[in-house]
Amino acid sequence: MTRHAGALTRVLLSTAALALAALPPSIALADLPGSRNAKVTQVYEHALPDVPGKSIRGVLVEYGPGGYSPSHTHAKSALIYATVLEGAVRSQINGGPVRTFQAGENFTELPGDHHNVSANASDSQPAKLLAVFVVDTAETELTTPDRQ
Repeated sequence: MTRHAGALTRVLLSTAALALAALPPSIALADLPGSRNAKVTQVYEHALPDVPGKSIRGVLVEYGPGGYSPSHTHAKSALIYATVLEGAVRSQINGGPVRTFQAGENFTELPGDHHNVSANASDSQPAKLLAVFVVDTAETELTTPDRQ
């Protein structure tokens, strides 16, 4: 692992912990058209001090039973590290296999990836995930649903 990759990993893990601690002063984001029983809330934002023009944003995604988000892409600059906090989440990236991630497991989305499936794996229990974005500071839209 390079020095920069190791530092980025440490920053992402630290940010995940800070984002959870920052839940009360959260900013609710608009529900995505086509979502069901899903709540998306930005819980953290901080400019990266050694990377001009880049910021970290923490986004809490809460799925009620049977909840899901529509297929979508994220900001073109976004590198995303997602950790399932509660329950289980089904995810499919770039048409690959649909995978189920349990609480404590994580996955990464790279810039330009297409998120085909993002859903609660349960019809009876809630699920939560924390998505940590490393993104251009100027980005205003983190998620864009596919056109129907």
